[in-house]
Amino acid sequence: MNNAPKIAVLLSGCGVYDGSEIHEAVSLLLALDERGFEYQCFAPNTWQARTMDHFTGEATAVAGDADNRNVLAESARIARGDIKDLKEFDAREFDGLILPGGFGAALNLSDFAVKGPACDVNVEVERALKDAYKEGIIIGAMCIAPVVLARVLGASHIKLTIGNDKDMALGIQKMGAIHQNCAADEVCVDDEHRIVSVPAYMLAKSIKEVARGAQNLIDAVVDLLV
Repeated sequence: MNNAPKIAVLLSGCGVYDGSEIHEAVSLLLALDERGFEYQCFAPNTWQARTMDHFTGEATAVAGDADNRNVLAESARIARGDIKDLKEFDAREFDGLILPGGFGAALNLSDFAVKGPACDVNVEVERALKDAYKEGIIIGAMCIAPVVLARVLGASHIKLTIGNDKDMALGIQKMGAIHQNCAADEVCVDDEHRIVSVPAYMLAKSIKEVARGAQNLIDAVVDLLV
């Protein structure tokens, strides 16, 4: 497709407990492909906060351990190797930047899972989001990933959703952003700031709800691009 919109997808590893939620990431990539969008996956070249055994639910390594895993290398599993270091991201080359969810957003892209609203954000993630916002391209987030947007861009009073969890909504508000309650596949659209978000597995009970949410998210992106 000539002149197809191009979207950057920011991954945070591979697996719900320590990286990108795979169902969300794949549903997003599929929704983009079905809409005729071009996309490029990115991830920060850094170590995971922890590596989890997704069968037992137990940590097998933490930051500093020799057998911990690299976020970029793990994200490459989802991207089938077609991925770039986030340092290479140039907002001027894209029409949007979207973050799937998974604990990696709150552990690797930021440390929200540890520090809550006082969290720090990976320096390259912060740069990418600020550059995207400055260039006026669309920014999207799924599941828990909106907390990263809130921490970086909350001072601009952006509007987001993580579903309807009161404590999480309060955390977003403490970072300066505005929270909107939404159903699992319902999209929160901030027209003024060109930001879209969807709760996905913060509320979803099945992969089909996640897939619908991803499709609805991309529909909202299309509307903002018109």
